[in-house]
Amino acid sequence: MKLAIGNDHTALAIKAELLEHLAQRTDVELVDVGTNAPESYDYAISAYRVSRLVADGEVDGGILICGTGVGISLAANKVHGIRACVCSEPYSAELSKRHNNSNVICFGARVVGPEVAKQIVDAWLNAEFEGGRHERRVNQIMEIEGTQHLAAAEG
Repeated sequence: MKLAIGNDHTALAIKAELLEHLAQRTDVELVDVGTNAPESYDYAISAYRVSRLVADGEVDGGILICGTGVGISLAANKVHGIRACVCSEPYSAELSKRHNNSNVICFGARVVGPEVAKQIVDAWLNAEFEGGRHERRVNQIMEIEGTQHLAAAEG
């Protein structure tokens, strides 16, 4: 699995620990498009870079980290085809993949510590989309994204 990882300046330490953690997995190849400098760096840039790689099919998924995970997830979700979820614990991360087919996982370096971050990423990577009734719901989400309305809600 090929993943893109991006971050702002608040996430340098946690990203370094995640890179080391993920390097131990033989099933993961990483593309780092975030900052490695301590100077202020706008999270929207990393969100866009990771999201474009995911949306264009150049990577299988993305990991985004800013202070809270909220801003970077909002920016990521502006890219057509992205389903970015901000999670602060592994259970939501797992279900974001199983039920929502999330393709980008986000979290906050000021919210979770490195061990919880590793658990979040592992839970997300180890989960698989269940399809079934969830497929219909994901399709509804994507319909809203494409048309700004939901046909099923109008009828």
